[in-house]
Amino acid sequence: MPTRLSFNYLLTPDGLRADQTLVVDSDGIIEAIESGGKGAHGFFAVPGMPNAHSHAFQRALSGFGERARGQDSFWSWREAMYRLAARITPEDLLVIARQAFREMLRAGFTSVAEFHYLHHLSDGRSGPQMAQAVIEAARAAGIHLVLLPVFYQQGGFNTPPAECQRRFVHASIEDYCRLLQELRGVPLGIAPHSLRAVALQTLAQLLVQADAAIGSRRPIHIHISEQRREVEECQAAFGRTPIDLLAHTVQLDARWNLVHATHASAAERALIVQRGATVVLCPLTEAGLGDGLFAAEEYACAGGRFAIGSDSNCRIDAVEELRLLEYGQRLRREQRARLANADGLGAVLWQQACRAGARALGEPLGELAPGKRADLVVLDEQAAPWLGHGPDTLLDALIVGGSRADLAAVYVGGRRAVDHGASAGEDADAREFAATVARLNQP
Repeated sequence: MPTRLSFNYLLTPDGLRADQTLVVDSDGIIEAIESGGKGAHGFFAVPGMPNAHSHAFQRALSGFGERARGQDSFWSWREAMYRLAARITPEDLLVIARQAFREMLRAGFTSVAEFHYLHHLSDGRSGPQMAQAVIEAARAAGIHLVLLPVFYQQGGFNTPPAECQRRFVHASIEDYCRLLQELRGVPLGIAPHSLRAVALQTLAQLLVQADAAIGSRRPIHIHISEQRREVEECQAAFGRTPIDLLAHTVQLDARWNLVHATHASAAERALIVQRGATVVLCPLTEAGLGDGLFAAEEYACAGGRFAIGSDSNCRIDAVEELRLLEYGQRLRREQRARLANADGLGAVLWQQACRAGARALGEPLGELAPGKRADLVVLDEQAAPWLGHGPDTLLDALIVGGSRADLAAVYVGGRRAVDHGASAGEDADAREFAATVARLNQP
């Protein structure tokens, strides 16, 4: 028998609709949207946000490595990340990822593309244990997972991998594809880590063999143009900037998701739009690492698609990611309302990130519409940021003043996974996480 979920207001692809009921089938898919219901299940429902880029294991690094030491940068932060990565066991990863995924749900993320590159055991043995720990963690938390096993080959442009990177590196494309074939029961994508970490001459062959393993319709994700140093080293090695080089190496199209693209040139941004690729922005992590600001206003005005991700998971909050995205553009341009339209900021920003996030995950989600997964976030009617607001400005108030604390409920596949920030079993999981983090971060 279908589940019926009724709300006072529903944000649909056709706009805001009052007094609506979602009819959800046994597989968690929306069958229909009907009028009536009187808000029996909540006040104001919006699509659940897809998290288009996550490194779950880095949740254990949040707050560590923040002491100033010389000219600190992304590259010195990376050394702290390597130290953590060297210590994590499959059992540790299950605990850490489960906590990160629980926090994502509380923060309005109902699905996640996990960019998973912590592959091998600490003694160097290969196998699926680390990936399986991530899969088990997602099931335990109740989030919808798309796993992106990462192909990692070298330590930099034309540079052998370092000892600290050995857990990330696959011996060959065949070794990587064996891992893909060992993983069952979870949607997969393909993830060449970056042009730094994958030899250019192997990239096209990687895609051919990975497509043969999992199918040619799955999404492709890559880190690219995140740091100025990366751009400079790419130019020195190949005479091209990274996105330009990628487009001259592979068929850049709508399957591709370019993570960060912070330092993309105007010509590269135009190329991304022309080819139909998606940019995945991670504003909290990009700010935390001092990456810089992507020209999101110009890109969006040209018709570019952007999704958002929590990346390093230093702070997990879908609302704060979108707020920082908008405010970053205001600071760049010294003007207000840069990603808004004539109807406001909140609805357009939330729906743009949801739609592009769904494409990035390659899954039927990101919209409250028939045929899509019943993943949704319900806003608390009494939350302070929108007291005195009507429905037309409520989502603007959410982006400007709200946070994950203002969510009344989160549904995944039609099932209520979070109720006012709480979910079953979270206290015991949090205690286990705290002990794990303290142990792993000991000097």
